[in-house]
Amino acid sequence: MSTALPQACSAAELAADLGLQVQGDGETMIHGVATLSGASPEQLSFLANAGYRKQLASSRAGAIVLDKADAALAVNARCVLISTNPYADFARIAARFGRDERIESGIHPTAVVADSASVSPGAHLGAYVVVGPRCTVASGAVLGPGSILGEDCHVGADTRLVARVTLVKRVRLGERVLLHPGVVIGADGFGLAPTRDGWIKVPQMGGVLVSDDCEIGANTTIDCGAIEDTILEEDVRLDNQIQVAHNVRIGAHTAIAGCTAIAGSTRIGRHCLIAGAVGISGHLEIADRVRINAMTLVSHSIHEPGEYAGAAPMQDARSWRKNAARLRRLDALARRMLAVSKEDTDD
Repeated sequence: MSTALPQACSAAELAADLGLQVQGDGETMIHGVATLSGASPEQLSFLANAGYRKQLASSRAGAIVLDKADAALAVNARCVLISTNPYADFARIAARFGRDERIESGIHPTAVVADSASVSPGAHLGAYVVVGPRCTVASGAVLGPGSILGEDCHVGADTRLVARVTLVKRVRLGERVLLHPGVVIGADGFGLAPTRDGWIKVPQMGGVLVSDDCEIGANTTIDCGAIEDTILEEDVRLDNQIQVAHNVRIGAHTAIAGCTAIAGSTRIGRHCLIAGAVGISGHLEIADRVRINAMTLVSHSIHEPGEYAGAAPMQDARSWRKNAARLRRLDALARRMLAVSKEDTDD
């Protein structure tokens, strides 16, 4: 593996690449990126959150990406780049200045590849990688150290398993997928049939399809389908420590934050934003362009786009205990009110 740092370029060059408007000295040379408070005159920063607006006046950044309304506040910057989406444009610039890692193709001597597997000469298999029977690994794919492919798995072109990723069985990864350390895809779903004598395990015979350009965070788990596949459509972004149960389908361009749990056979639409520690019950339908706030319990389907929340805000413990006690009496109080209302109607 070889690494190379990108060369510096002018603010005007960056603006031209992204179609941004330049105000100030476009010849300002940029060597990297940083926060507003930590940037030097040779670095570029951005403003996308109004909560950091007060840092504009004191920032030493040589160039700042922001929207037109905030440009006049960047009094120390030699150059500002006007954007309609500063956060996205900063991300594109930051990617240019990130460390460019070029991983050479080849198979590490400690890797184990099944005779029936097919590994492209253009792929990279790191130390202690295992590729099981009937697996295929496309050109440009990177299987980082300790990663394991079970039976009948496919890794698409330019997809990367960073380290210790496990594809258990019947997992298909599209192109340019990024899986962070500890991801497990294709383990059995929680399928159990109750009997008088205990539980009977329901065979999990489906697979998992992860489409192009998805990213899955560290220690996230995605179960295989019971009969049909569990599916992530293109450009789905999952944070760390998320549980996706069997036969879930997540629509394209949806992003889900850490510690969310999605029960089996739920369908989540496209362009949804689901915050951290959300719980989603099984067999539900969630429409496109739904936003769910943190700590919400979703117990019924959502058929209309919009923002949804259901968590009680934090309060001091004494107040919470009092309110919890009153909540336990809520049903009795409601019945009394109904009885009084009926007596009034009868009169």
